[in-house]
Amino acid sequence: MADLRQSIRERIAADCTGLSTTGSNVFQSRFYPVEDASLPCLLVYTTSEESEVTEIASPRPMTRLLNVIVQGVVGTATNPDDTLDTISKEIEVAMASDVTINDLADNSFLSSTDIEFNADGAKPIGTVMLNYVVEYRNVDNDPESAI
Repeated sequence: MADLRQSIRERIAADCTGLSTTGSNVFQSRFYPVEDASLPCLLVYTTSEESEVTEIASPRPMTRLLNVIVQGVVGTATNPDDTLDTISKEIEVAMASDVTINDLADNSFLSSTDIEFNADGAKPIGTVMLNYVVEYRNVDNDPESAI
């Protein structure tokens, strides 16, 4: 069985696969696909996690706050602002339909959204990064199982 962090990331990627704009172009990585055929796409990855012991026991229950980024990436050949807004909307709807991440978490919510454009590389791209906070619990000696 996988670590809960990995299981959560994989489930979020599954929840966001098949959206109208990005389809099956969903990658569990923070690196941009280089082929135009992969755009528009989604990147799903984690950036940080806070942990807190919630009671003195053995094993100790822990509450964790995991930051998960769901990032939409588009080329700039079409209207990137409109496409990024559409991708953002589709991600929000998909994530709102599974706030417990298939019962792996107690809750998840959108905490921030950042939109950027980068023309530094060979191909200009636009990105929208939706930062989700996922609250989940486990015991300290079992990082694979939610409680």
